[in-house]
Amino acid sequence: RIPSIFHWRYSDRLLRLIAWIGILLSAACLVGLVEAAPLPVWLLIWTVLWVLYLSIVNIGQIFYGFGWESLLLEAGFFTIFLGPARISPPLVVIWMFRWLLFRVEFGAGLIKLRGDPCWRDLTCLYYHHETQPMPNPLSWFFHQLPRPLHKAEVLGNHFAQLVAPVALAFPQPVADAAGLVIVVTQLWLVLSGNFSWLNWITIVCAISAFDNRAIAALPVHPPSLTPQPLWFQLVLIGLTVLILVLSYAPARNLISRRQLMNFSFNPFHLVNAYGAFGSITRIRYEIAVEGTASTELGPATEWKEYGFKGKPGELDRLPPQIAPYHFRLDWLMWFAAMSSPREHNWFIPFLIKLLENDRPTLKLIRHNPFPGKPPAYVCARLYRYRFSTPAERRATRQWWSRQLVGDYLPPVRLRPAGS
Repeated sequence: RIPSIFHWRYSDRLLRLIAWIGILLSAACLVGLVEAAPLPVWLLIWTVLWVLYLSIVNIGQIFYGFGWESLLLEAGFFTIFLGPARISPPLVVIWMFRWLLFRVEFGAGLIKLRGDPCWRDLTCLYYHHETQPMPNPLSWFFHQLPRPLHKAEVLGNHFAQLVAPVALAFPQPVADAAGLVIVVTQLWLVLSGNFSWLNWITIVCAISAFDNRAIAALPVHPPSLTPQPLWFQLVLIGLTVLILVLSYAPARNLISRRQLMNFSFNPFHLVNAYGAFGSITRIRYEIAVEGTASTELGPATEWKEYGFKGKPGELDRLPPQIAPYHFRLDWLMWFAAMSSPREHNWFIPFLIKLLENDRPTLKLIRHNPFPGKPPAYVCARLYRYRFSTPAERRATRQWWSRQLVGDYLPPVRLRPAGS
């Protein structure tokens, strides 16, 4: 049902090979080799990049189930048809990027208004900086802002997501102003949290809102443009018809009371529905995974905690800057803390890999307290985390405070051989 190169064959080696091919082709685009190539080569290279990543996303299951995967694929697909800088940019593709930007922003704005009441009473930012999936080094400071400023943040968000996207369809300089509002808002999100590449791709899409005069203010020297070949214009006509047909479902979704968030209506991840944070968690829960070398458990058993690369763990560790990189395991740990491990079918296999000291799995975490021999037991405990207050921070040098809630999963071990 889903297109993927891996229908022919799957292996970890092939997956790594495809990833490296994508890296090399991306580097060729970045340094200008593809830019200098004929238009058919440009189309081919960008199509290959899109097909490779689509193949990975479509077999990635929950680890590739994030909304920005579809955003990357849709934006990457439109980029195929932009053509190199020396060719007159297709106006229809510019408008496709604006349509994508509209769905990203307006969809997120509507899902907020239809979701958590704290978006309507302007109090969501009382909690969000502390409870967001992956805080960054500045999130603690944003959380300490006065509450009137938090309300101003929410108002600014509503303007950027509900008013500015509509203005994208207006003549200049209104569209310029709308694009600038979206860019500034996205940069604010970059400063306050780790949201993978979501913000950066949104900023790239927002460039489509600016006209030549606005772009001329940047240190960019536009090349001399050549007309589009006739065959390329025919391709663009077909592309336009395709996008118009595929736009019906996401447009209807925007006006639906049962609006879907981060949903793909087709297996190619084209013209998707977007949205984020329709509900805000008020309390932050974190799962601490621990292990012990003891074969007999008791009150005196010494447990050692595994350290993760991105998610909160050690209380005195400043939340790291990760974005635009994406630690998928850490994000899924944030989701897992909200419900039972039975609802997350990857969690038990993850613990099994820790009991085996599986090297590929251990590369996903920052600290393994059992580097030599694997633990006899592992368990998971649930903690309530909160940012320390400024007074607590000065007294303890800790960024976080936590309180044990209870066991998330009781101690488990591998079944002895032969039993």
